[in-house]
Amino acid sequence: MAPAEIDHLVIAAASLAEGVAWCEATLGVTPAPGGVHPLMGTHNRLLNIASDAFPRAYAEIIAIEPGKAPSRPKTHRWFDLDDAALQAALAQRGPHLIHFVARVPDAHAATQALAREEHAHIDRGHLLEASRDTPAGRLEWQITVRDDGQRLFYGALPTLIQWGAVHPTDAMPASGLALRSLRVAHPRAPALSAALTAIGMGSLPVDAGPPNLVAVLDTPRGPVTLESQGL
Repeated sequence: MAPAEIDHLVIAAASLAEGVAWCEATLGVTPAPGGVHPLMGTHNRLLNIASDAFPRAYAEIIAIEPGKAPSRPKTHRWFDLDDAALQAALAQRGPHLIHFVARVPDAHAATQALAREEHAHIDRGHLLEASRDTPAGRLEWQITVRDDGQRLFYGALPTLIQWGAVHPTDAMPASGLALRSLRVAHPRAPALSAALTAIGMGSLPVDAGPPNLVAVLDTPRGPVTLESQGL
């Protein structure tokens, strides 16, 4: 399998306004405009966090768009955003890191590799086609989404994405942020490691322990650590 790369971090919020306020208070910057996702009934704001170690990486602050439902019938929103436990955690803890997305050169092949992996047999979901227009050009991508919306491994197994000719960071302004590191933890660390290897991301550090994602960002205020802590 060709190597996969970290494409973006997913930071969920109960509302986009709350996500923007969290970003300003926690990271010291205001996120750039994002867009809407009619396919999933969500909207977002974006932050360029590219670094030498993680080229083209960005962060997405995402929330359910009020009054909008997914355009596909009988489909839950991506990233577990319809999950009651996650919604309760967002209400109690506020916005936080919940997941990450891996950029792959062939999303179909990577999805099939997960399904075939000897110790995993993971159903990563349907490969959906999505797009939206931006001032820099039309963004087109394929992304894996399960009908139940689950992230899997408490968010430590990435959603897979394959971009078209244009990538969001091509026109994303510098934010003053840079991704320094990302680690994942899970009680079934060997199974998670096997799944990551199957998609070409075997070099990502995996620790045995309670489910967690730990991202360290360089910010105008110094290093900031974001954690999912299971939800």
